[in-house]
Amino acid sequence: MRIPMTGVTACATPALLLFMFWQFAGDGWAQAYPSKVVRMIVPFTPGSGVDTAARIVAAGLTEVFGQQVIVDNRGGAAGNIGLEIAMRAPADGYTLVIVNSGHASNASLYRNLPYDLVRDFSPVTQLVASPNLVLVHPSLPAKSINDLVKLAKARPGAINYSSAGTGTPTFLAVELLKALAGIDMVHVPYRGGGEALTAVIAGEVSVYFGPFSSSLPHVEKGRLRALAVTSARRVPLLPTLPTITESVRGYELQVWYGMMVPVKTPQEIIAMINAAAVTALNRPDVSKRLADFGFITVGNQPAEFGAYIKAEIEKLGKIIRKLNLTAN
Repeated sequence: MRIPMTGVTACATPALLLFMFWQFAGDGWAQAYPSKVVRMIVPFTPGSGVDTAARIVAAGLTEVFGQQVIVDNRGGAAGNIGLEIAMRAPADGYTLVIVNSGHASNASLYRNLPYDLVRDFSPVTQLVASPNLVLVHPSLPAKSINDLVKLAKARPGAINYSSAGTGTPTFLAVELLKALAGIDMVHVPYRGGGEALTAVIAGEVSVYFGPFSSSLPHVEKGRLRALAVTSARRVPLLPTLPTITESVRGYELQVWYGMMVPVKTPQEIIAMINAAAVTALNRPDVSKRLADFGFITVGNQPAEFGAYIKAEIEKLGKIIRKLNLTAN
């Protein structure tokens, strides 16, 4: 027999729900899911923060599913290329796509997107949240946010910064600081976070607001200097590192990553993927690896994540309109 969805997700733990589906799905296709390799599209380049989190989650999902979950990097165009590929994939549960706060901002930055984040995809779960690190090349004479602001004001347009592309969180984070602090820095976009990070390490650019996951090892090895975090509160992993808002009042911007599927994916399959993802996030090995990279695990229900996405589109849209930003 097939278990009806009504009331099940409200009372069962993710692990129990997953067990129930596999044991009692009966003669339907749900019983066999997943019966082959599952593809997880990551719309950013290898080495980015999104990629790091996705690979940790994919390894956890592989263990829970008993089927391999492979990461398919499709970077470019601020994450839009990967989303368009995912939108056109079969809605059968075998294509997952990782989205982030940059996709929520893209809804306002781009006038003619080939997809609609709300209309063309169904939410599965928010995976993690994480602030960015304000990073500078060691050659830049700035050891605090105040130093960076003073330097930028003294040399308007002389300091450049990298990003994973116009509209990405790494772009929006710097633009918000520019607006609040009244400074001018030149944007140098790259195809993804990995390239943007490499650029500041190499000294091609001076500043990068990078994800904890990919940036922290380079800070620890002295290749980069961290000035602050972009969250409203200090991060336990680096308790002595100040927040931007301690120097520039009102600044706060946090990155989040989540999982979605093509919109026509059956609700029974979405529930199973959600249960598997939440179970994976709660595995001690997975949660520890994520925490080591500065990620805060979430693992909520599809409806909750869907409401959060809509709220983020509205919130980031207000910031983008206030700053008069556009990617067109």
